[in-house]
Amino acid sequence: MRSLRFISAEALVSHPQLAQENLDHIAYNLYPLLFKASYLLEQAEVTRAVLSHWPLEEFRLAVLLGPNIDHPKDLRDRACKACLEACLEGLADHVLQSGSNRLRVADFTGIQDVQVQQCPCGRALGRWGRTKVLARICCQLQGQPCTARHPIEVFTDLFVTEGNFDMVVQALKPAGPAPLQVCCPSLRADSLSPGQLLQVLGLARPSKLRKLEVVHNVRLHAGHVQQLLAQVGFPQLTSLTLPTKAFDAPPTCAPTPEGENPLLNSIAWELSQMNKLTELSVAFSTLTGKIQTLLSPLKTPLRVLDLANCALNHEDMSFLADCKHTAHLEVLDLSGHNLVHLYPSTFFRLLSQAAQTLRVLTLEECNITDNHVGMMILGLSPCSQLQEFKFLGNPLSASALQRLFAALCELPRLRHIEFPVPKDCYPEGTAYPHDELSVSKFDKQKYDMIAEDLRAVLLRANREDIQASTPVFGSFDPDIHETSNELGTFLLQAFKTALENFSRALEQME
Repeated sequence: MRSLRFISAEALVSHPQLAQENLDHIAYNLYPLLFKASYLLEQAEVTRAVLSHWPLEEFRLAVLLGPNIDHPKDLRDRACKACLEACLEGLADHVLQSGSNRLRVADFTGIQDVQVQQCPCGRALGRWGRTKVLARICCQLQGQPCTARHPIEVFTDLFVTEGNFDMVVQALKPAGPAPLQVCCPSLRADSLSPGQLLQVLGLARPSKLRKLEVVHNVRLHAGHVQQLLAQVGFPQLTSLTLPTKAFDAPPTCAPTPEGENPLLNSIAWELSQMNKLTELSVAFSTLTGKIQTLLSPLKTPLRVLDLANCALNHEDMSFLADCKHTAHLEVLDLSGHNLVHLYPSTFFRLLSQAAQTLRVLTLEECNITDNHVGMMILGLSPCSQLQEFKFLGNPLSASALQRLFAALCELPRLRHIEFPVPKDCYPEGTAYPHDELSVSKFDKQKYDMIAEDLRAVLLRANREDIQASTPVFGSFDPDIHETSNELGTFLLQAFKTALENFSRALEQME
């Protein structure tokens, strides 16, 4: 329930001109209320004015939008384009106003990017867009006269691609004194060259960086990874994501005796120096027989581990089942491995070891069939903390899914299931795993009937709290969605370059 103070704040911001004219006469402790009310009602001009007059030492967006005694609703999942742009423009106004010397910290982290925006305009400003707007404002303010006696520390989650790289670099490395000092607790990089990645990381105060995501179209090999970790250094890093094929040998790397991998040993040693590292994602890297070398030196147990499509073998699975990390794992992704068929006892030993901590388990395209459902039920039953289970792309029938759903209802904390399209809905003989063309060619009417039956299983067990869905093309990724046009252009350019190189090679052969 809203407090009388918040209702009054809503009434004031509903009259934008009146609110702006009276900001100087409002008590400082009411500014947080005015800000949340203006954000809720999407009164962007009031939001900007509140920031420009902000009288407190700190502005922390996630705290202001979170639930409180005056307004219990959580607005942190509203990445409203109009309001977030108004926030950043209001910060610029604050810098340029005379007498505005109190604000020292502006924290824009903590916004949750979701698929459906609940704000009135329905338009989102994602992480990449927020990075671009902030970088533009920083560049515009560089060299401008301002009255502030100290720079304002601006905390933000950066998302850098080729499209905003130059502007971000200028924002991070001003030519002279700058009123805004960008601080980056987390950084995501995509569509950059290895040199560009090293450059932006060197400027982003890596000693303070807590989360680093290097994804998709950053073409790294093991030599780049070793150089990155050794030269830059990330003493505070808690989460690291590396792109596809990040552990492949460099093209010019000389062959080494079997069993020796100096680059991997060096990478593992560098990772071991990160005493706070608890999250590691190395999906789509070939790590056959290398997991022990990579993970055993780590001093801190991992809580999050993504090894999807890493071509693990029995030796790797045996290590995972008994290593120090397993009993601490909260999030585990082993997609793309034939676990239950090839390594049943080892895999279920791993589940048993992780059962008391595991919250999210992803086993997509693991060739789990109807014959494996009984074993899966036994293996999952001890996982009392499990909240999400994702197993898309497995060839399971409707009857097998019903058995599995009935068992999943017994897990008290489970809230989210992503299940595959039942194989009954595909033409007989359809191959698994599906390619992008065949995955959507199923009987949608039959799927709807089966999905309704599965929901009935949940209802009969009084588990209305479990959400079950089948995102055929994967879960929504706000970062990919926001930069899809740029990624498409990058891929087309890469394809064009590859064709040109191939043509040139043919000409040389002739």
